[in-house]
Amino acid sequence: MLSARTSILRNTFSKRGLATVSNLTRDSKVNQNLLEDHSFINYKQNVENMNIVKKRLNRPLTYAEKILYSHLDNPQEQDIQRGVSYLKLRPDRVACQDATAQMAILQFMSAGLPEVAKPVTVHCDHLIQAQVGGEKDLKRAVDLNKEVFDFLATATAKYNMGFWKPGSGIIHQIVLENYAFPGALMIGTDSHTPNAGGLGQLAIGVGGADAVDVMADLPWELKAPKILGVKLTGRMNGWTSPKDIILKLAGITTVKGGTGKIVEYFGEGVDTFSATGMGTICNMGAEIGATTSVFPYNQSMIDYLKATRRGKIADFAKLYQKDLLSADPNCGYDEVIELDLNTLEPYVNGPFTPDLATPISKMKDVAVANGWPLDVRVGLIGSCTNSSYEDMSRAASIIKDAASHGLKAKTIFTVTPGSEQIRATIERDGQLETFKEFGGIVLANACGPCIGQWDRQDIKKGEKNTIVSSYNRNFTSRNDGNPQTHAFVASPELVTAFAIAGDLRFNPITDKLKDKAGNEFMLKPPFGNGLPEDGYDPGNNTYSAPPKTRDSVAVSIAPNSDRLQKLTAFEAWDGKDPKNMPILIKSLGKTTTDHISMAGPWLKYRGHLENISNNYMIGAINAENNKANSVKNVYTGEYKGVPDTARDYRDQGIKWVVIGGENFGEGSSREHAALEPRFLGGCAIITKSFARIHETNLKKQGLLPLNFKNPADYDKINPDDKIDLLGLDKLAPGVDITMRVHPKNGKPWDAQLTHTYNSEQIDWFKEGSALNKIRKDRLGA
Repeated sequence: MLSARTSILRNTFSKRGLATVSNLTRDSKVNQNLLEDHSFINYKQNVENMNIVKKRLNRPLTYAEKILYSHLDNPQEQDIQRGVSYLKLRPDRVACQDATAQMAILQFMSAGLPEVAKPVTVHCDHLIQAQVGGEKDLKRAVDLNKEVFDFLATATAKYNMGFWKPGSGIIHQIVLENYAFPGALMIGTDSHTPNAGGLGQLAIGVGGADAVDVMADLPWELKAPKILGVKLTGRMNGWTSPKDIILKLAGITTVKGGTGKIVEYFGEGVDTFSATGMGTICNMGAEIGATTSVFPYNQSMIDYLKATRRGKIADFAKLYQKDLLSADPNCGYDEVIELDLNTLEPYVNGPFTPDLATPISKMKDVAVANGWPLDVRVGLIGSCTNSSYEDMSRAASIIKDAASHGLKAKTIFTVTPGSEQIRATIERDGQLETFKEFGGIVLANACGPCIGQWDRQDIKKGEKNTIVSSYNRNFTSRNDGNPQTHAFVASPELVTAFAIAGDLRFNPITDKLKDKAGNEFMLKPPFGNGLPEDGYDPGNNTYSAPPKTRDSVAVSIAPNSDRLQKLTAFEAWDGKDPKNMPILIKSLGKTTTDHISMAGPWLKYRGHLENISNNYMIGAINAENNKANSVKNVYTGEYKGVPDTARDYRDQGIKWVVIGGENFGEGSSREHAALEPRFLGGCAIITKSFARIHETNLKKQGLLPLNFKNPADYDKINPDDKIDLLGLDKLAPGVDITMRVHPKNGKPWDAQLTHTYNSEQIDWFKEGSALNKIRKDRLGA
């Protein structure tokens, strides 16, 4: 017997393109999705807000601006200057994945509110480790993480949130299939939330404390982004895919080039490829530091909405396409980059950073010149970035071509379906069997190796090797915990070609392979349908709606748990300038959230602040000795791990600081990278610059994220110096802070530190955290 959800999804539209909706007007009441009866699309109010702002600014608006400003809390009075103002916004909904949802829900519970104020969904995708294959890995994960999944299931039921069970798929794919709609504003507790920009939605990655603001019916704050326009001309052909657009763009902008910006795509090229391809591009916008990325509403989105049984939303959006869901003519961008799709070639980015971009035509020479391992050991396709039906179909077409010449994978080859719907559909249509015949291992519908959830057995730690994936991120040690793994990211098509050839130098556009008889041949360019001709098969039901009556629901937290821990409020600022603070670590080089708070095996402690704090900065390189997780206690001279030394300082009542370089905290949205230093007694993180989400997370937890006014001062600081921060009682927007440095040997010297605090954020610092401020304001505590 079909579940209620499965019946709805199968019976609404059985074939792509059959959805027709009549009698809709701009005043119609249309649900945001098929799974909730309490959430509605509010285009009429959005347009009213947008028109107020347009009249005030007296200029045409970009599409991204229209979505942002149409969600303002107070459009009549909000100060609006791109790159300057802090906007107060009212998002339509919140999405959380299981690893970050734990802390977000714990924080929401501590605020003492009965239910969430906006639609919220929680998705179980991060806690499933890839070992041998989908079904066995899923069963093992459910058993290992039962305590956490029970907590999330009961907490979502208690507080009126939707719950997607383990095996349902990756949050971003589920959102695209069910919840994303044009013109919406959504925040999500994962850095790749912008994936939903493929359906014309502004979807922004945040920390859990930001999510709590929206859950608690508070306006959400965002510094008004600048708008980076990317003009697409022409049409892709041959081996080129949408992934190559963002891979090339990453090479142009670097990993910090999008910081403080929304990337808005425009030009005739945007109408030449699929909505899921647009999702891929928006997903990886996180890798250039962008606040989010978005495409304007177009026919590809209409096709996808109808294929996913949301034809009414597609037709309703058409009524608002001209004024709300497209950029105004002659709108202005802060910067414009133009890409010609006619001449764009496939790219391979890496290793160790997603912005080291190499076109496939030059990959052979570059790989050899750099001494990268040339034997490809593993090819991995799928993940939230590239597991659409189109991605799977095009990869399968390459495999069938190779199979016709008697070839199978030379490498280990893994396939990660992005959702149960994708898995069920490609099983029905035959691509899954094609992958298996190729020698592929089909993993669970989950994040898996993309986030380090991979029990890799084919190499030893420390062994130099190459892997190529269609994922989004390739930081050192990220996928398999091995710092010598050279991880490259590319399209699923190129990954599949590398798996066939087994060689990083292989270029499928120019190079020949040999069949089983030794005859040479070339792979044909990939092909495949963007959408399944027989519609999507929703597969097994994995969704739990919250019950109508929730009073009797008890949230499950065992008192002796090592996985979950109720939060204790951080202490408020004592009103004094912190002085004589030791430097816990001066971080050398790139310091991502993976260095600050590793994922992989540490994901299981995401709901237990004390235990997760044992991984604080253990991946960062200490400038004093070029070692990871080895810092000196300046009072005892003893070298210990970073979290151990931090605890020693904290337990003696000693505050400390961290010194860092450029784009500190790049990568994930995980707020644990801010909660941990706060829990361990930190006072300030002082860097050359911050990644956006990490800086906000630090502010939310009552830490001071500060920047060197003169970046050269970073080089002047020694790891055994002591630090004073002076004049915090006068902390104010736009006013620098004085740092006094006390060298171990030598005279003190002063340096100026900048910050991006506004008045409200300063209150977070004074109260000890943003959550403390919420509690004080709402409950009078």
